[in-house]
Amino acid sequence: MKARLHAGSPQAFTLLEVLVAVAIFAIVVAAIHTVFFGALRLRNATSDGFDKVLPLQHTLATLKRDLYGIVPRGGTFSGQFQTVPTNTTSSEPAGRRVSPDIQTNTGIVDELTPWGDVRRVAYYLRPPTNGLAGLDLFRAVTPNLLPVNSELPVMQRMMGGVDDVQFLYYDGTSWINTWDSSTTTNLPRAIKIQISLTGVGGVSSSANQPVEMVVPVMVRMLTNSVAQTSGGGA
Repeated sequence: MKARLHAGSPQAFTLLEVLVAVAIFAIVVAAIHTVFFGALRLRNATSDGFDKVLPLQHTLATLKRDLYGIVPRGGTFSGQFQTVPTNTTSSEPAGRRVSPDIQTNTGIVDELTPWGDVRRVAYYLRPPTNGLAGLDLFRAVTPNLLPVNSELPVMQRMMGGVDDVQFLYYDGTSWINTWDSSTTTNLPRAIKIQISLTGVGGVSSSANQPVEMVVPVMVRMLTNSVAQTSGGGA
């Protein structure tokens, strides 16, 4: 005899219902997968952006601080402001110099060393040692301006991925690319720094605009001499 199914007794799912449920589950999993990996890609892109921007911002802040603290030319501690220094010695660091010697009272950035001492700072480009594209920008700090023996500057790596760095000087009328305070009467009115970054794939592109920063030079050379005028006395 065949068993009869009474009304209200439980029945199994049909194949069509199982396929519909599996399809809905697959759509939900695909949506979750898309959202999750989209958020992961956004997080990675944001992290990469910070990794690129933070060294650049730190470099610009340090450059601005060095130039704001520049001291008047002349003397042992202030020296001359020359695009191509004439007083270089055998202690000149390796690499391509991209800046003059900057005598500054904020020449060292160190939590353990108080600011205010005059230091000599210069910037250099060196080939990277990590195999990445572009060049590394270094900051050479000479803390002792009266050494008994010749001393090598302290090299501080600022950032990588740099194609070129240029310093331009404003004389009150136009921007020029050379300056020699031994033949001029003063320091430039302002200094412009242009940092060209390496493009995608390590190729420098003319379409990539350099990062620019203009720092006014507030220090001027003054004299305490008083002009003598002739005049009759009462």
